[in-house]
Amino acid sequence: MARTRAGGGEGAGMDRSGPGGDPGSGEPTPAEQVQELLARAQNGFDIGEGVLERLGTALMHQCELRSYRQRNDEPRALRCNTYRHVFLLADGSSLLLYELEHDTGPEERFLYELYAREEALDEAERRVHERIGGGIGPGSEDEELPAWLAEELLLAMGPARPRREYVSEESPDHARRLLRRAENTDGPGEVVRELLQGALGHHIALITKPRRRGPGRDATWCRFYEHAFLLEGGGEVSLWELEHNMTTDGRLVCEVYLDEAEAEVAADRHARAQGVDL
Repeated sequence: MARTRAGGGEGAGMDRSGPGGDPGSGEPTPAEQVQELLARAQNGFDIGEGVLERLGTALMHQCELRSYRQRNDEPRALRCNTYRHVFLLADGSSLLLYELEHDTGPEERFLYELYAREEALDEAERRVHERIGGGIGPGSEDEELPAWLAEELLLAMGPARPRREYVSEESPDHARRLLRRAENTDGPGEVVRELLQGALGHHIALITKPRRRGPGRDATWCRFYEHAFLLEGGGEVSLWELEHNMTTDGRLVCEVYLDEAEAEVAADRHARAQGVDL
């Protein structure tokens, strides 16, 4: 998997592939991404069949740097990077895999571990940080790059709007599922619903403006998706999905808006209600 690293060879990595991948670009499809993760992971067999079945429907893949640590006062540098792999599934939901990359083994090469549960990842990170030593663990301000800062580095790279590649299969059904899942009452109305029943194609894009604050599983975060629909006559309509956990119980919810700015305003409104600074 290609990763872009910043800051002397270590930093934020991102890899995006659209629905079905782009055979002409050489980018791996989401299914190929899953196979690559499993192939290099030492514990790939621990990922359950249920998770693998869901991943078989993945339409898009996004890789984000979750945490980073490097210790240079040893005979050789010891590094530990954690990546969050986000897969957008055919039913509109998302599934996360966590990849732990470290070189704390006897040989100077990276080893990889893969986890579907954040609790299991936390245990693995503690084990690796103990090997690195120095009395510094996840969340340290001395050597740890906070996950929110890694994402801010991605934002500084500028907005990424991938070229649209419309999928022509079940576009009206995709629109129905998306709007049915939305929990906000100020979303698209019946006119839009009826218009999208004649959609000829759709394209899903994870917009490069992830926001996250706080460590570990208690982090407050939100992400934005653009669902673009191709209409008869060549017209286009985009719906903007806001996925966040800024709820009283931390539950993950989906909201859908007709305008990108409306989704941004909603995210800021939820953040203020929860006393969070995004």
